[in-house]
Amino acid sequence: MKSEKITTCWPRTKDIKARPVLKWAGGKQQLLSHLLEKVPGSYNKYIEPFVGGGALFFALEPGNAIISDSNPELINLYKVLAKDVESLLDILQVFKTDKKNYYEIRALDAGQLTDIEKAARTIFLNRTCFNGLYRVNKEGRFNVPYGRYENPRVYNPKELRAAAGVLKRANILCAGYKQILAENASAGDFVYLDPPYLPVSKYSDFKRYTKEQFYEEDHAELAQEVKRLHEIGCHVLLTNSNHPSVYELYEGFKIEVFKTRRNISRDTKNRRGEDVIVNIPPRRKFLLRVEPPPLKKQVLKYPPTRFMGSKQTILPYIWQVASQFNFNSIIDLFSGSGVVSYMFKAQGKKVLANDFMAMNAAFSQAMVENNKIKLSAEDIDSLLDKSVQTDNFVSGNFKDLYFSAEDNHLIDCIRANIKKMKSKYKRALALSALIRAAVKKRPRGVFTYTGHRYDDGRRDLKMSFEEQFINAARVVNEAVFDNGQNNLSRCGDGMTTRRQADLVYMDPPYYSPLSDNDYVRRYHFVEGIACDWQGLEIQQHTKTKKFKSYPSPFSSRLGAKDAFDKLFNKFKESILVISYSSNSLPTKEEILSLISKYKEHVQVEAVDYRYSFANQGHRAADIKNKVQEYIFVGY
Repeated sequence: MKSEKITTCWPRTKDIKARPVLKWAGGKQQLLSHLLEKVPGSYNKYIEPFVGGGALFFALEPGNAIISDSNPELINLYKVLAKDVESLLDILQVFKTDKKNYYEIRALDAGQLTDIEKAARTIFLNRTCFNGLYRVNKEGRFNVPYGRYENPRVYNPKELRAAAGVLKRANILCAGYKQILAENASAGDFVYLDPPYLPVSKYSDFKRYTKEQFYEEDHAELAQEVKRLHEIGCHVLLTNSNHPSVYELYEGFKIEVFKTRRNISRDTKNRRGEDVIVNIPPRRKFLLRVEPPPLKKQVLKYPPTRFMGSKQTILPYIWQVASQFNFNSIIDLFSGSGVVSYMFKAQGKKVLANDFMAMNAAFSQAMVENNKIKLSAEDIDSLLDKSVQTDNFVSGNFKDLYFSAEDNHLIDCIRANIKKMKSKYKRALALSALIRAAVKKRPRGVFTYTGHRYDDGRRDLKMSFEEQFINAARVVNEAVFDNGQNNLSRCGDGMTTRRQADLVYMDPPYYSPLSDNDYVRRYHFVEGIACDWQGLEIQQHTKTKKFKSYPSPFSSRLGAKDAFDKLFNKFKESILVISYSSNSLPTKEEILSLISKYKEHVQVEAVDYRYSFANQGHRAADIKNKVQEYIFVGY
C-alpha cells in the first residue's frame, strides 16, 4: 500500500448523520423518502439480506439489525467499519487519487491484504472508478476503469464514523438471502429486500456490481419466500423494476411505481426508468375459532329467513373478524335480508343499511333504522280489515299462480290498509310482515315457479295466510329495539351513496356460471309488494308474471370485477369486510388483488357454508349447495 500522505477526504466539521459509504449501482437514495413512509412504526429486528449500499439501513439506524450480502468485499468493509474505523481512516489518508495510483491499487491481490487494507481498497476503488461500479472478470478480479474525476473525494471521516456507529449495532453476515431469512426471520420483524432487478439477461445492471447470479427462477423463489415471511408475520418491503413479472409474482400485494434515474448507464437515453415498491405487511391472524364467540342475545330476535344468500349462519364469523377493529359506524352496502345490519346494531354500532331492492330496504327500515315504533294489536286488526276498497292488483295479475283467490284478496287488502298508515315505520313493519308471510306460505319461499308442486307438508304451508301475517307481525315487533344510535335504511345503488363509515361490509350478488344469483327473479312477487310495482313492467308473457330484473354490474364476471374495483376505491378510507362465495367470480386471487390496490393489509378467511337450499345441482353435481364462504378483510 502507498505511504505518501495526501488529503482525499471532505473538510467538513459539523456532525453528520449516517449515510451510505459507497456509491452503489442500484442504490436506493432516490426511493428513500418513499421507503421511509412505508416502514412500520415498530418492529423486532431489521433484516436486509441484499444490503448493497444500505441506504435504508443507514437512514433508519436500527438498534437491532441483521444485514448481509453475497459480496465478500462489501461485507468485509462493513465489518471493518464496525470494528476499527480509526485504523481504516489511517490507511485511507495515504491514498493518491491519480490514474496511475488507481491502477496500482486495483492491481493489488486482495487475498494478500489484511481485512483493514481490503476495506480501504474497496472504498478507494469505489470512489474513484467509473460510476462507482462493482464488476469482476472471470478470475474474480475487479476490472472497472478509472473514473477520470478532476478531484475525487474518497471519504469523509465523520460520515465513516457515523456509519461505523450504526454498523456496531448490527449483525453483519456474508451469505445468501435464503440462509439469512431461514435462520433469522420471525414474526414481528421488518425485512427489506432489494434483489437484482428484472429483467434478467447477461447485460443486466446487477452483473456490474455483484458476483451473484440471479435469474428468473430465482425471482420466483424469492416471491415464495416473501409469501412465507408474510404468513409468519413479517412486514416486508421489496423493490424491483417496473416489470410485468413483478405483478405476477406479487399479485395480491400493493405495488407502487416511481420514476427513477439510472446513473450507471453510458447511454443517456436509457437513464430514465421506473422502480416499484411492493409493500407486504404481516398477515394479521383473524383466527376464526371452531366455536365462535356468542353474539348478544338481541341478534337472535331477528326474524329468521330462508332468503338466498342470507348470512344468518355465519354472523358469528363476520363479527369475529370485525370485532378485532376499533370502529363505531358501519355501512352494510348490500343489506339483503338485513340480518348483518341488525347484528351490528345489536353490537351497539351506528348502521347504514343499503340495498337496491325495496323489500330489503323495508326490512332494514322496520328493524334497523326504527328504534321504538311497533305495531299495536289495533294496527294488526286494521291491516286485516277486508272491507277496505282495493285495487285488486294481486288478485287480477297473479290469479292461480302462487296463492288462492282468498289469499290474493287478503294481500290486496293488507296492501291497501298499509297505505293508510301515517307512520313510515309502521308501514315498514307491516310490509315486512306481509313479505315474510308470503315467503313462508310459499313452498321453498321463492316465486320462480307456479303452483304448489314443492309442497312438503310443512306446518307453514298448512297455516292460513292470516295466521302467517299475524305471526310475522309479532316477530318483527319483537325485533324492534333501541341501540342508542341514529341508524338509517336506504334503498339505492351502493355506488351512489355519499355516506362514509369506519367499516364497510359488502355482500354483493355472487356471479357464477354454475348458479343463479338473480334475486329479483326469485322474489319478484314480494319485491313488487314492497314497491307497489311502481316503475315496473310485468312481463305478461312469462308464466310467473315476473318483471324485468334490475340492471346490475354483478351479472357478469367483467362487470363484477369492475364494480368491486370502483367500490373498493370509493370506500378506501374505511375498513373493508367482504363476503363472497368460493364458487363465484371474480376469483379469490382477483379480489385480493383488487383490495390490495387500496388497502395496505389484506387477508381472506374461509368458512364452510351450506346454502339454505341447493340452486345449482343440475349444473354442478359435485358442488351443489356446499361451498366455502370467503371473508375478505382490507385495512
